[in-house]
Amino acid sequence: MFKILAINPGATSTKIGLFHDEKPVFVEIIRHEGNEIAKFNRSVDQYQYRKKVLLEALSARGVDPGGFSAVIGRGGPFKPLSGGVYEVNDAMTEDVMNGEVQAEHVSLIGCLLAKEIASVSGCPAYIADPVSVDEFDDVSRISGFPELPRKSLSHALNMKMVGRKAASELGKKYEEVNLVIAHLGGGISVSPHRRGKIIDANNANDGGPMSPQRSGSLPVTGLVKMCFSGECTQKQIMDRILKKGGLTAHLGTDDLRDVLKMICEGSERADLVFRSLVYQISKEIGAMSAALKGEVDAIVLTGGMAYQSELTEKIREYVSWISKVLVFPGEDELEALNLAALMVLRKEVESAKYA
Repeated sequence: MFKILAINPGATSTKIGLFHDEKPVFVEIIRHEGNEIAKFNRSVDQYQYRKKVLLEALSARGVDPGGFSAVIGRGGPFKPLSGGVYEVNDAMTEDVMNGEVQAEHVSLIGCLLAKEIASVSGCPAYIADPVSVDEFDDVSRISGFPELPRKSLSHALNMKMVGRKAASELGKKYEEVNLVIAHLGGGISVSPHRRGKIIDANNANDGGPMSPQRSGSLPVTGLVKMCFSGECTQKQIMDRILKKGGLTAHLGTDDLRDVLKMICEGSERADLVFRSLVYQISKEIGAMSAALKGEVDAIVLTGGMAYQSELTEKIREYVSWISKVLVFPGEDELEALNLAALMVLRKEVESAKYA
């Protein structure tokens, strides 16, 4: 039996899960007060603080940090990497500490926490399918500005896990099917998976459908005028794009359940915005189906919003002519991390080297 600790640092919490093989022994969400997090300028500056509360949480449950078979952390927006499981090494931790990464996100410290805890057990530390998984086709990288290539940043960890589940439901392996997977969360990633590779994706920070918090694609000339109007700072613009766009901007909430309640109470505005959300997601699925030349074995809907059948059924109405639609609601990143570590420990796959 393998004993695996999975660690997922998020913006206001650190999720940890202890697994014995596939079985979860416990899952805990450690909440972090906003005033505590606000003390730190960079994500890596939170490392010592989060390590302390993580060790305290394990101690409170009587868990010996010296008894793990492996520790695996969520991988952040490192430099571009192929999908897979990576053993945490000095090159990875040095890149994180030195800021040699594509974006600022607290998931970057997942590898640091995993390495620290694993050192007590003398076991390997891993990350898997980080945000920066890059398996793009060359044509996917080109934008209209040569100096602004499209970046591969997506919800790769959850999408690859549900890709394997969808393939299994189809009676095949992930590496044998073509899928369009839409991760429907606070940010939305829609990507074509060709024989186990993510060959394109909308970077949820840069474009694609609007989401509960993010603006998605915007009219470029209007955005440029807004940026040079003198009325907004760069930080204010970025906050509007990444945190205060989409449903939040239109309806004052980032919770789809609130939007559906507004519709039930007769809000025509909420109904219009909801229908537009469905429309934009469906258009992106159609575009990514074209990236697969229409050879789509299934369309897969996942993420927190996929729990709402009102959303998934409306999307199905738009796209079911392309292929069958499978729904795997939620985003269980701890389960995905554990399964990734298990595959390496069971020698089903080999860990890759970060260099």
